[in-house]
Amino acid sequence: MEKKILVTRSSMPTIEEYVEEIKGIWDSHWITNMGPRHKELQENLIDYLGVEQLDMFTNGHMAIELSLQALNLPKGGEVITTPFTFASTTHAIVRNGLQPIFCDINPVNFTIDVSKMEALVTDRTCAIVPVHVYGNICDIEGIQQIADKYGLKVLYDAAHTFGVRYKGKGIGSYGDVSCFSFHATKVFNSIEGGCACFTDSDFGLELYRLKNFGIRGPEIVDGVGANAKMNEFCAAMGLCNLRHVEEEIAKRKAVVERYVAQLGNVEGIQLNPVQEGVLPNYAYFPVIFDEKMFGASRNQVFATLEESGIGARKYFYPLTSTFDCFHGKYDANETPVALHISKRVLTLPLYADLALEDVDWICEIILKSRK
Repeated sequence: MEKKILVTRSSMPTIEEYVEEIKGIWDSHWITNMGPRHKELQENLIDYLGVEQLDMFTNGHMAIELSLQALNLPKGGEVITTPFTFASTTHAIVRNGLQPIFCDINPVNFTIDVSKMEALVTDRTCAIVPVHVYGNICDIEGIQQIADKYGLKVLYDAAHTFGVRYKGKGIGSYGDVSCFSFHATKVFNSIEGGCACFTDSDFGLELYRLKNFGIRGPEIVDGVGANAKMNEFCAAMGLCNLRHVEEEIAKRKAVVERYVAQLGNVEGIQLNPVQEGVLPNYAYFPVIFDEKMFGASRNQVFATLEESGIGARKYFYPLTSTFDCFHGKYDANETPVALHISKRVLTLPLYADLALEDVDWICEIILKSRK
């Protein structure tokens, strides 16, 4: 059978560890609605992420969508964000009745370009939704300066930066709220899940009500909410994986270093930068291919890898502003850097258990794909 390597592979504890973690569920029959494992994971995450408060959700998207709703932004308000992201970010904005205003990205670390942000502020602007990308963090100080100047809320999509620290602080402690994804493909997973980190207790109360049908007490429902609660089986997986997350990150680092050793000085290849003051999590390994200099396009490299049974991902492509569901609403040429990168980026396989010999094989195929 032909060997296949997927672009990612979920980290999991041993089956024995997970079974031990869920045994108590059969005693209590408490499988959802903020049970003991949910509460334990919540407390452990507050400590690990270095944040004041957080609430957990059934997935990272609901963390973003309901956090935007809890910020009580005006309907039809404009939200400055990036098109170089996963669908969730843009869809959460639109589903809240808000208008995404797309800002271009920095060509070095692929996060929102703060130098182009202030020109997009109007009297309808109510918030900024920046995205930390591939584990790279945004210009936090620059974003906050603009937010403070114009009285804007800041919600960070931090799905790619679980465990990342900036200047010694957990990345989730920045902005009015920062949202993480615990999806199976992430550095840390709870199968499906996510959380929102914040400091304002009133915001936290509103967020809790929104994720639990608007319920305030046993006989009081004073708001209209959704159902976005994490169940006990997902929380149990989260508890197991959190015990091993530092080991997982260390293994990912070794994979990244192997890639860099072989691709770091190749003409026509741009790799992820090392950011000053950032403790990284090695979430993704993006490569930008310059066809003229490298000798093969991103699409050609993608096809060559696929023929060899190696899964890579055009991530992020296409830009969210070019999705069919937004046809005719936005012009991708207004974010030329994001458009340029989206047509040239390929994320290579990266997960904790990826053998270094397989990294060598992947790099060999990439380098042989040149004309």
